[in-house]
Amino acid sequence: MSKPRIIGIIPARYDSTRLPGKPLIKINGKPMIQHVWERSRRSKLIGRLFVATDDRRIYDAVREFGGKAVMTSKKRQSGTDRIGEAAKKLKCKIIVNIQGDEPLIDHRNIDRAIKPLLADKKLNVSTLGYEITNSDEIGNPNVVKVVFNKNYEALYFSRYPLPYNRDGSMKVKYYKHIGLYVYRRDYLLKLIRMKQSELEEAEKLEQLRILQNGEKIKVVLTDIDSHSIDTEEDLQELQIGH
Repeated sequence: MSKPRIIGIIPARYDSTRLPGKPLIKINGKPMIQHVWERSRRSKLIGRLFVATDDRRIYDAVREFGGKAVMTSKKRQSGTDRIGEAAKKLKCKIIVNIQGDEPLIDHRNIDRAIKPLLADKKLNVSTLGYEITNSDEIGNPNVVKVVFNKNYEALYFSRYPLPYNRDGSMKVKYYKHIGLYVYRRDYLLKLIRMKQSELEEAEKLEQLRILQNGEKIKVVLTDIDSHSIDTEEDLQELQIGH
């Protein structure tokens, strides 16, 4: 499969409830969305890269630093719905949903997530998992946990610590979900036509719509962690560390 048939899309919205204007917050002199763009461009498998946004300020900022952007409706409820709208206008086979709030994203993670769809033509969705080493993250609802079967297919995603170590006697491994998704374009266009599921609405996790509608999600384990910027505290820690 040639590179131009794989497109990366970074969904970005201005009206974040916890950190308004997040994509445009400056980190080392550059807006956050530019850091994500520049790191994503290092991918060896993505042919083209776009930012999908419903806000003209973000659109203009992306164009200003030389990136490509597409405008989407303000009615879109999730990043998946936003990239799905953008995908309708783009010719490709595979779409990579790259989170716009991970300014330290590693391009190797992007390529690792893409490879299962290149190897298995029947697979429609893949994502990433990382074994949690910081115990504080286990109980943190901002750190989504994923459990999977022996074939590395997702069983469930939750903000709650899963699996629940009932007796506390076992050494349980917990896996963080890194929210990067790879879709076949045809499946993505079906997905955005599906109603939000009950599990998705309860956990506020859009990937649960996929599972509740019976589709498999391949979980690729990586040894490279990735951190999203959800709060002012996250931003301060990032700036202190870099």
